Amino acid sequence: MARSMRDIKRQIKSVQNTKQITKAMEMVAASKLRKAQEKAEAARPYSQKLKEVVTSIATGTQGIQHPMLVSRPVKRTGYLIVTSDRGLAGGYNANILRKVTMLIAERHKSKDEYDLFVIGRKGRDFLRRREYPIVEEVTELSDAPKFADIKSIAYSAVQQFESGGFDELYICYNRFVNAITQVPTVDRLLPMDQVAAPEHQEVKASYEYEPSPEGVLEVLLPKYAETLIYSAILDGKASELGAKMTAMGSATKNASKMIGELTLTYNRARQAAITQEITEIVAGANAQS
Repeated sequence: MARSMRDIKRQIKSVQNTKQITKAMEMVAASKLRKAQEKAEAARPYSQKLKEVVTSIATGTQGIQHPMLVSRPVKRTGYLIVTSDRGLAGGYNANILRKVTMLIAERHKSKDEYDLFVIGRKGRDFLRRREYPIVEEVTELSDAPKFADIKSIAYSAVQQFESGGFDELYICYNRFVNAITQVPTVDRLLPMDQVAAPEHQEVKASYEYEPSPEGVLEVLLPKYAETLIYSAILDGKASELGAKMTAMGSATKNASKMIGELTLTYNRARQAAITQEITEIVAGANAQS
């Protein structure tokens, strides 16, 4: 019984140490989440203004046939997948990877029909083990990624679409709703036929172009696509930190519950040991009398 009590006490100490770690990680994730939300929100005005300019040019000029604005028969598809480098984030990675693999299985019969661009070590390792065709990867992003960190992979994905390497480009990430809810999302990024405004919508501003609307679009459209990718990555990073905060919060609560149960078990074992000792003393005294 004494050995059992020592084991229980050792287990309680171990769970208490784990609880301290998960609580600290929860607080760190909460602090980083606020900064990630602020960064994601700060990037939106730039993205919205760029979309306004692109829409104005696309809808206000006749005869523009830029490759990024024109749908074509789909023979090959590109997917840019955003995951994390580390775990301890609940279902953050599993949810988006499950959604992507199911989508690929439904839409494609052969690996020759799609290419993958992967951000995050978890996604890269998962897809590499299953021999998916990974064209390019980026890992070890910070919790506050800069555009320069993902510029290479964003530029590569956009350029391969523009040059005809594939006919559609999708971005796959977890859309941030709040710290508890992150929605696995697959959005079509290219072609950008969705930037064209409805006929009844008025253009908000008038622009003069130098040298020409086509020349401006040639520069703006790739930058706009890269900006959308960067915004999705910022959203995904906020989702990752929210998932980590929630997962560590749940782990802390579970540790507290386990400590309570182990303490109750320890007290019962201690009470049983004391009762047994008293019984043995009384039995010995009765035997002598």
